[in-house]
Amino acid sequence: MKVSCKLLLPLTVLLFLVACGNEYEGDYSEEVNDFSFTNQDGKTISKSDLDGEFWVADFVFTNCETVCPPMTSNMAKLQAQLKEEGLDDVRLVSFSVDPENDTPQKLKKFGKSRGATFDNWDFLTGYDFDKIKAFSIKSFKAPLENSPDSDQVMHSNQFFLVSPEGNFIYKYSGIQPAEVEKIVETIKGFK
Repeated sequence: MKVSCKLLLPLTVLLFLVACGNEYEGDYSEEVNDFSFTNQDGKTISKSDLDGEFWVADFVFTNCETVCPPMTSNMAKLQAQLKEEGLDDVRLVSFSVDPENDTPQKLKKFGKSRGATFDNWDFLTGYDFDKIKAFSIKSFKAPLENSPDSDQVMHSNQFFLVSPEGNFIYKYSGIQPAEVEKIVETIKGFK
């Protein structure tokens, strides 16, 4: 049996698309780099632990004097709204940008003070500044710098939505409470 090249190419493309399954598209399509860091309970959390689920990431630190407290409060609101919508499988991940200072204990206290519960939210540390800087830039295109003559860190104030395939696909303002509803609606639209 002969198969013409004109038929073979479309068939191959169709088979490839079917084999890929769901692929979530957004404003971005950046693969999040692998990681393996320590959470607020001293447990190792890796990117592979998040595979197959939507997750929302941000960058904070416990000594922050500006955007981190409202960002963390807004993430707690997001956590509550996700639970109300039955989207408990969505994970939240806050990466510390001051890992030399932010111990698991400090991160847990900081999260609790802003309304976090830890059933689906991890506050991560256990790396050096250069590693998280490279991770932030490569995975989320988010700059990260130490402030000169200060203990503050300049970092993104965005929430990053990551698809079940491990790609960053949307970003939202982490300091605007109204953005929380947008995140929930986006995830609901994919489910």
